[in-house]
Amino acid sequence: MKPPFPATASTVPAAARDPAPLPPEEAAPPSIPFFSQRETFARLWPDIRRHCGDVLDTGKFSHGGKVAEFQAALAQWTGARHIVGVNSATDALVLLLRAAGLQPGDEVVVPAFSFIASGSSVALARGRPVFADIDPVTYAVDPACAEAAVTGRTRALMPVHLFCQMAHMEELRALADRRRITLVEDSAEAIGMRWNGVHAGLLGAGGVLSFFPAKTLGAIGDAGAVITDDPEIADTAAALRHHGRRGDTVADFTRIATPTSLVGHNSKMDDLQAAVLLAKLPHLAADIRRRAELAAAYTERLRDVPGVLRLPTVVQRWATADPVFYVYLAEFDRRDDLADHLARNGVGTETYYPVPLHLQPCFAHLGYRKGDFPNAEAACARALALPLYPDLSVDRIDRVCALITRFYTGKGAA
Repeated sequence: MKPPFPATASTVPAAARDPAPLPPEEAAPPSIPFFSQRETFARLWPDIRRHCGDVLDTGKFSHGGKVAEFQAALAQWTGARHIVGVNSATDALVLLLRAAGLQPGDEVVVPAFSFIASGSSVALARGRPVFADIDPVTYAVDPACAEAAVTGRTRALMPVHLFCQMAHMEELRALADRRRITLVEDSAEAIGMRWNGVHAGLLGAGGVLSFFPAKTLGAIGDAGAVITDDPEIADTAAALRHHGRRGDTVADFTRIATPTSLVGHNSKMDDLQAAVLLAKLPHLAADIRRRAELAAAYTERLRDVPGVLRLPTVVQRWATADPVFYVYLAEFDRRDDLADHLARNGVGTETYYPVPLHLQPCFAHLGYRKGDFPNAEAACARALALPLYPDLSVDRIDRVCALITRFYTGKGAA
């Protein structure tokens, strides 16, 4: 099998690894994508090739032995008792909610500021999302707003851990206990985040992890997992991912003939995705440290720039909480104009999220209106994510920050 990239990082030209500052203004600006893992794949290619070769040798490309190997390795890394590999974090949320006992019509409290899957997964699991406003600093659901959204039909509370830190878990756990509702975590972005040493997703009934390529631990396509310490939830989620078949079906062809106990999904993880993730997992801690270094570089350079309305702030908790910078998200004046300016100069960005969940067209039937959740709506109007990934160089961060400074002051890089 020949690699689609150079076999080692040393074969990547030095200028591509760590480009020098731009010479004179007449030179074209370098292309700085919002996300890239080309150099990571070049460096790790021997291990990736070995794991992928194992898959090709067995001929079992989905729900096979490499998935079982990855589940065990990730359980050890996170400290979880159970990891259930599936084909996306969206499916993981649907399976988790169903495994946690959600029934048709049950309400689930969800923050209004999140990716669409946080709300659509509830609907796909036959429940009804009920939205609540967020804390404007952490972007997580505000505990007081969450409690105000609880009704007699509420079955679950689903906080979302966004961008670099976990939600207010001590208050949310107390709320769930007080109102006797199930706590599940949309921890898709939160690999590596811990609360008093407990990994995200393990503070309630369960959580999920996303391995979308741009995530902190990313595959080469869609993949996800349910993470839980509850054996019953793990067993049910594992059955639901494979058409409702109970028992350990991973790498077991004979299970296809067993009776189906639940109406399930076809949400098995591909072994090639598991192979890539196994090659990358030993480097995850170093990648997390590198992300923190790059985030600190952004903050140092943007701290005093006019027009930068809010930089990421890691909130002090009652517990020891480990932040992980999946995304460097800040709030900017004239956000959309800034994004256009950066794009014209070769810098990729992402808008997180342009429309709050309560105003998404697919949820119009729920009856929410503009102005219902002002903190979420303000974040949607001002938040922009800048490039952040281990392959990024500090020189490129200098370039991005100089362009932002130029946009607001007229001084700095062209």
